[in-house]
Amino acid sequence: MDIVDRLKNRDETALRLLMNEYGDTLMRIAFLLVRDRQAAEEAVQDTFIQAYRRIGQLQDASKLKSWLIRIVINRCRMKQRTWSWRNIFPGGGAEELPDAELTGSAGADELVMKYIDQHHLVQAVQQLDYMYRECIVLYYFQEMSIQEIADQLKSKENTIKSRLARGRSQLRRLLEEDKQP
Repeated sequence: MDIVDRLKNRDETALRLLMNEYGDTLMRIAFLLVRDRQAAEEAVQDTFIQAYRRIGQLQDASKLKSWLIRIVINRCRMKQRTWSWRNIFPGGGAEELPDAELTGSAGADELVMKYIDQHHLVQAVQQLDYMYRECIVLYYFQEMSIQEIADQLKSKENTIKSRLARGRSQLRRLLEEDKQP
């Protein structure tokens, strides 16, 4: 019995397996979209709760991952629209990307430079307008095709291409400004 069938039978261990399998991926997407670790964690928790409650709506078990990504994107959109106390007491700025991988055979200097570059990139991505950030995250961080992104966001492919081009342009400008003294 696969995980979707087990979820349909309300098997809580299947929910734990689902969380272990997709939790990190969904957290990265959510964090890059909402720019706040706590809000991202809430969005991911809401995603798993909704998925568990509405697993019967999933028609094709092979599309489980894309279904979960669509839910987390919608949750992030809701978080962006919702006013909260964070607007009164904003956080201390951009955090590190969750579970950033800095391992390998590289030397200490290379690892530090990789971390700094990654940190600057994450900060720059978080400064983009939401619609551009959404496309950039799905295309570059999740390696989804333009067609897949269009399906996820229920937009036309040309719209996604335009958002990617504008997002890249803004990202390039932000990164160049960051390098200037």
